[in-house]
Amino acid sequence: MSRESIRGLWSLSASKEETGGKKFFSLGSGPTRTLAVKEPLFDKLGYRDRHSHGALVMEVDRLPPQVVIDKVLNDFGLAPDHLTIAVTPTHLIAGTVQVVARVVEVALHKTHVLGIALDEIVEGSGSAPLPPPPDSIQAMGRTNDAILYAGRVHLTVRSDAVAKRLAAELPSSNARDYGRPFADIFKAFNYDFYQIDAALFAPAEVWISSLESGATYHGGKVDKALLDAQWLASGDAT
Repeated sequence: MSRESIRGLWSLSASKEETGGKKFFSLGSGPTRTLAVKEPLFDKLGYRDRHSHGALVMEVDRLPPQVVIDKVLNDFGLAPDHLTIAVTPTHLIAGTVQVVARVVEVALHKTHVLGIALDEIVEGSGSAPLPPPPDSIQAMGRTNDAILYAGRVHLTVRSDAVAKRLAAELPSSNARDYGRPFADIFKAFNYDFYQIDAALFAPAEVWISSLESGATYHGGKVDKALLDAQWLASGDAT
């Protein structure tokens, strides 16, 4: 039902046999994941919420089949009327916004992947442009491009050593698969998120401030040329 999380999301799926028809796959996000704690990340963080209500956002273009809803309810330990599921395809405005808005979350996830304790981070802020989404596959590519090639994040951390390391290692440009539109990368790996270098899921440019020294370190850069080539190719407005 679930797999290792990627870019801070939870993978939800069901086979044709389970649905009685078409197989189902969706990426899920939202606070309800902290009730299920199905991902190894929660064991590492030692964190779990305990609430009687939950909310989950699913990136998919159709409603989840009952078998998926039942499994989610079971994993979350919630009554049916205590769970809210928002379904939004990436190519709709709501879907685009809810992906691009994760730019700071993506930075925190990459920080964790680098093996840096998240309690080193005191605060964070960020921004990323909203792309014009044409269709589902291209929309997924463009929302990821917005973060990987134009996302900007400012983190404040406790120590100078961590600030220097994050400035050097956090930007997406450190990844093996960096430099191509995400849609092309996704296609090259047969549309399997789990084959893509996890280091790619990071903001393009970062500023890391140290409380220890008061210094701010900079790393990465915005690749405007790549975005212009993709987003303006058909006369789209920025």
